[in-house]
Amino acid sequence: MANWPIIGHEWAVNLLANAIVAGRLSHAYLFTGPPQVGKTTLARLFAQAILCEKQTGEPCRDDALPCRACQRIAEGRYPDLQIIAAEKNTIQIEQVRVLQSDAALSPLEGRYKIFIIREIERATAPAANALLKTLEEPPPRVILLLTSHRRDLVLPTVLSRCQLLNLRPASLPQVQSALKTRWGVEPAQAELLARLSGGRVGWAVHAHLHPEVGQERHRHLDSLLTLIAAGYVERLNYAEALSRQADAIEEVLGLWATWWRDVLLIQHGAAGAIVNLDRQAQLVQYADLYPTAQVEAVLASLIRTLQRIRANVNARLALDVLMLRLPKPEVA
Repeated sequence: MANWPIIGHEWAVNLLANAIVAGRLSHAYLFTGPPQVGKTTLARLFAQAILCEKQTGEPCRDDALPCRACQRIAEGRYPDLQIIAAEKNTIQIEQVRVLQSDAALSPLEGRYKIFIIREIERATAPAANALLKTLEEPPPRVILLLTSHRRDLVLPTVLSRCQLLNLRPASLPQVQSALKTRWGVEPAQAELLARLSGGRVGWAVHAHLHPEVGQERHRHLDSLLTLIAAGYVERLNYAEALSRQADAIEEVLGLWATWWRDVLLIQHGAAGAIVNLDRQAQLVQYADLYPTAQVEAVLASLIRTLQRIRANVNARLALDVLMLRLPKPEVA
């Protein structure tokens, strides 16, 4: 499967390629998994393999003479492949109606018309219900490829009408190797990005190509260490500010969780498994400052807060409680 440049999802590639070769394509697929794990990348390559004029079960994008379809898909201008994404954080019913109108027409060039719908959990109720009609009675020669990192928010009726592929993070050695060989990342930086990514190749590549991601990470970690030494007023002010950044809350709390997890690992003699490698000396200091029970308590509090926010609990209230429970070192 040389022409499927996918890292860590070999089982999914084999399943999809075999379906193409055997002519057993489903009318709808749902790719689930953590953000930036490769869902849209795999969906796009699957579409390319389906529409490839050579019909070998894989895209011919890397061949010496790629077909017209693969060339135009790679350039983002193939008429029978459309990508629908959220507008202002939601997928609107108007977008679904346009999809349905286009789906009713015959393919212009390929054997199928394929629609990739990113983050289907962002669909409004009217949009999801409208899409359900297309899933129940799909037009001929139409394939829908949906992605979601919150499967729990997708309508059960939508789930039941799709073939599910749950993409898991790649192994850290796979991510580290890919960063070095494909993107030319220095070994030490590749190891750090692989660990920070948690196996999400898309995140690792994005962080490599956009230095501001690393700068944001350091800013959020510095904020945590500042808050630990701050009084309750400063902590609550920070909670208020963070609660207004809905898209950043999970990222910040998830990063803080990796910090306290690293502290706990060092306390248990497992420093080789820490994530924040570039801050190891600082982590060792904090491992000496806090008793293990206190570290376990704050880590559990972070996890509970993340769960509550994902369950749509009032973000400001959840963050206020978390800030009040942040520990202070027992040793000055």
